Amino acid sequence: MSAVLFTGGRLLDPSQDALMDGFEVLVDGGRIVEVSETPIKAASATRIDLAGRTLMPGLIDCHLHVVSTTVDGAANTLQPSSLTALKAGKILETILQRGFTTVRDCCGADLGLVMAVEQGLVAGPRLVICGKGLTMSGGHADQRPRLDDRASMMEERLGNLGRIVDGVDNVRLAAREELRKGAKFVKIMANGGVASPTDPIHSLQYSRDEIRAIVEEAENAGTYVSAHVYTDKAIRRVVECGVLSLEHCNLIQPETAAIAAEAGCIAVPTLVAYEGLALEGEKFGLGPEAAAKIETVRSAGLESLAIMQAAGLPMAFGSDLLGELQKYHTMEFEILARVLPNAEIIRSATLVGARLCRMEGEVGVIAPGAFADLLVVDGDPYADIRCLAGDGAQMPAIMARGRFAKNELN
Repeated sequence: MSAVLFTGGRLLDPSQDALMDGFEVLVDGGRIVEVSETPIKAASATRIDLAGRTLMPGLIDCHLHVVSTTVDGAANTLQPSSLTALKAGKILETILQRGFTTVRDCCGADLGLVMAVEQGLVAGPRLVICGKGLTMSGGHADQRPRLDDRASMMEERLGNLGRIVDGVDNVRLAAREELRKGAKFVKIMANGGVASPTDPIHSLQYSRDEIRAIVEEAENAGTYVSAHVYTDKAIRRVVECGVLSLEHCNLIQPETAAIAAEAGCIAVPTLVAYEGLALEGEKFGLGPEAAAKIETVRSAGLESLAIMQAAGLPMAFGSDLLGELQKYHTMEFEILARVLPNAEIIRSATLVGARLCRMEGEVGVIAPGAFADLLVVDGDPYADIRCLAGDGAQMPAIMARGRFAKNELN
């Protein structure tokens, strides 16, 4: 892995609100070695003149399902795990080509996929995983139709995003097992869902005792719990039980947002997921009941952004698109920009994402010692966030772990 010296560009530091001129950045051994306002002496490094382009940290998506290869969750579960893994590899390659160099998979991906990226078998982003999401019987990750009396639905399959587990002792064991298998955090389903077959949006899932038990197991392992939640009541409940990461939050209200902020929580809105489902969900098999649930959360999404921003609740970038709908991934930037300033959106996809991945100082920044995850962007994302949309069309170069995944500069 040869050294690379970036010169002649503008540096995007997510902690600032404007680009900075006159910096040079030296990369070697997969890490950023030096960032300087004065010329860096590195005779053996490959010199890249950015010609005024923007150099910024790689993007972080904190809510993806890389093993979701089709919108139909039951069909995704039933396909062979080997097929799911190969399809997931292609999805990971596409994600990286959009400029996302770190992804927090919010249930489904396993340690084998992490290793495939680390060993270079797949040219994808760094993966932070939680393993299978924990769901109660009839909860959001329970894919069984109402007339299916099986105790579970092929939970061992890679394409099954969750595992059904009930009772305090059993959820403790399940959390321990996922952590043993390489999970970096624990994901639970604590509210009704859109794409699941039997749970209305308003349903509260898991008892407080079960949630607290899972939180305790995560804390014992030095990590945290992430919860699928939409309604204000569900959000308040999991915050009171010690959950840190709040996924979706479409129906949150100001008082709960303030309580979550005070508790040190981070929210992960995923508004593009509902846009994608509204556009094409029916085409891929979602019925009228699911369509009604989609509209409930979709219509409140933009308001939730304003509520969380006003409360000072940090937000990380997320997408949560299923299968064929992942083509809408970067549309999330444009949706967020209807409410949030560009600088805050950039922080959500860099600094805040790094906090949630427990990788502060290593990703989401351009600083000595950080991973060399870098994007070269045509334009100024602070002035026009669409520079980061368009599936990487305005990114002539993408570097992950010190290697170019894309380089159109030479």
